[in-house]
Amino acid sequence: MNALSQLESLNITLPPVATPAAAYVPFAISGNMIFLSGHIAKQAGAAWVGKLGENMTTEEAKTAARAVGIDLLGTLQAACQSIGKDLNSVKRIVKLMGLVNSTPSYTEQHLVTNGCSELMAQVFAEKGSHARSAFGVAQLPMGACVEIEMIAEI
Repeated sequence: MNALSQLESLNITLPPVATPAAAYVPFAISGNMIFLSGHIAKQAGAAWVGKLGENMTTEEAKTAARAVGIDLLGTLQAACQSIGKDLNSVKRIVKLMGLVNSTPSYTEQHLVTNGCSELMAQVFAEKGSHARSAFGVAQLPMGACVEIEMIAEI
């Protein structure tokens, strides 16, 4: 399975690593593990704002979560390149953690996060199968609808 070929077949161009909005780094490497900081959903270069259960549908937010996945892959590629490798060096996507900006009564955070999870499976096949958590939160930075962080093994 060639992740870079899969991205090409999906017509996905990876974005450059975004500049952190606060006091953190986009990724940290420890041994054979890469830890990616949380990435918020963006639309047209700005935070993709919305609150599930109030002014955004599950399907819209699932699309936003897929967009986050593309941004995560761009950062993962940069992390791999920093040590002379690329996405084809990924042995496994280990874990995703999804945070969904939602009202107290909204209960489909797991379906929103599927947007990112399904993308990882498309790109990495069985290597994209991962453990996952999905949480509803009262608010996210800049009012974003979704934030996701990832751990990968190389």
